[in-house]
Amino acid sequence: MSVKETQERIGVYPGTFDPITLGHADIIRRGSKLVDRLIIGVTTNPSKNPMFSTEERLAMVEREVNALELGNVEVVGFDALLMKFARAQGASMIVRGLRAVADFEYEYQMAGMNQQIDDSIETVFLMADVSLQPIASRLVKEIAIYGGDIGPFVSAAVCDDVIARVEKIGPRGDY
Repeated sequence: MSVKETQERIGVYPGTFDPITLGHADIIRRGSKLVDRLIIGVTTNPSKNPMFSTEERLAMVEREVNALELGNVEVVGFDALLMKFARAQGASMIVRGLRAVADFEYEYQMAGMNQQIDDSIETVFLMADVSLQPIASRLVKEIAIYGGDIGPFVSAAVCDDVIARVEKIGPRGDY
């Protein structure tokens, strides 16, 4: 057996996961089938004005990943350039989910930039399940802030987390 045949395939699925949605869980479940080990990279992104702290998001994602009962998935926080993080994890693949054409344009540009940084790490796009395509964390937060039902878009535990946060900050409050 050659070295290549025995080398572990590691993928990174990065995101802010603020909050983690059923769409994210779908990509995690499907992405975990493509690699020996899938690392969910929970990143800081202050420009997105996160509702939850990095520590809270890490705990939330860890809980949701544990509920999926996938033995080859782990959750790691990072605050660095994605390609540096991926290299440090030994990854050969970045997993990204696509919901619509608008996502593709952004992701295509990011994949091109990432390839310029390190062309040994491939970007793989997974189309979101049709029933989950409209779900976005940003919209989940907005619906919750305005008192709408987010149950169809997130797990029951995440729904409770978001509702508790909205109650704490008040309607249309700053998080």
